[in-house]
Amino acid sequence: MRWTACVCAIAALCAVTAPVAAQDPGAAARAAGDQLGRAAEALAEAEGAQNRVKAMTRVIGAYEDGLEAMRDGLRRASLRERALGAELQAREDEIARLLGVLQTMGNAPVPVLLMHPAGPVGTARAGMILSEVAPALDARALDLRDKVQELSVLRVLQQSAADKLQEGLEGVQQARTALSTAMAERTDLPRRFTEDPVRTALLIASAETLEGFASGLSEIAVDEAPGSLPDMSGRKGDLPLPAEGVILRRAGEADAAGIERPGILLATRARALVTTPSAATVRYRGPLLDYGKVIILEPQAGILLVFAGLDVVYGQTGQVLPGGSPVGLMGGAGAEGDLLLAADDPLQTGARRTQTLYIEVRQDNSPVDPLTWFKTDKDG
Repeated sequence: MRWTACVCAIAALCAVTAPVAAQDPGAAARAAGDQLGRAAEALAEAEGAQNRVKAMTRVIGAYEDGLEAMRDGLRRASLRERALGAELQAREDEIARLLGVLQTMGNAPVPVLLMHPAGPVGTARAGMILSEVAPALDARALDLRDKVQELSVLRVLQQSAADKLQEGLEGVQQARTALSTAMAERTDLPRRFTEDPVRTALLIASAETLEGFASGLSEIAVDEAPGSLPDMSGRKGDLPLPAEGVILRRAGEADAAGIERPGILLATRARALVTTPSAATVRYRGPLLDYGKVIILEPQAGILLVFAGLDVVYGQTGQVLPGGSPVGLMGGAGAEGDLLLAADDPLQTGARRTQTLYIEVRQDNSPVDPLTWFKTDKDG
């Protein structure tokens, strides 16, 4: 009877179908580590670049992409680790029963193992069952071993990836500081006009709405050069968003206070870089009404792009910026805000999008839906 019980128990344990092996969740983290390494090399080269602003802008973009990929890799690795831990814990009873069966068989005398109470026929049948069960038993044992090894590798990977993430955060902070310095030293940009600070102050004091302020922008310009930038109507609907993020509110949607605005609200991560989607003239930069720090760009006559909610604003009023030029940084806690590791909360994607950038497009001083100009496939 002991023989029969042992054979039946092993057969029952091996009857469970082994799960399909999951794709390696650490591959993304390793690739992101390589990407951050390349960004660090690019940062060293950018220090000596002739156009340091352009070089630093690319480096910050590379760091932000690498950090995003690293956070995602860490999140996936953490989720996989938890899944493996839960699976192994759930199979503790199964493993204990299997070990008990094997221990029972190991303690039985060899002659007894070779005999079956039902006689030679029973012994032959039991042998046939064991010959079929043994490969499945081996497969289950190998599967358990692989999962334990994968769990160990994931824990080591998460630690090394966290260290790489910290290095990346330090690198992007260094690049942001270098960019700010390069922007302050930049003297190669053309100027369409000079700002009259007195007229600007009077306009800010008298304006009660963004529309009222925008209507008086031409009054603050002194010695403005005639002409305009090239027509950009052909790029309508294809402009890149000024920062990487997710749309929280569309034009005309009320916020928590019930206020409706004609622009869109973009959720970004802390210290995200904001760039101009096309060549544009800086019509205004600075605080405005209840919008916080604002930069207003004019890509062509009659069209204004309003970006509000920045922490740092680059450029000077009257300058003509090339497309893709940095115009500011979002606020936030910097490195501390960035360093929300997936290992601490795997349900989060890493550093959360805690900052909001308000984007408004005005055509002939009337607001239009920004999504008719910007290309995006992300919704709030």
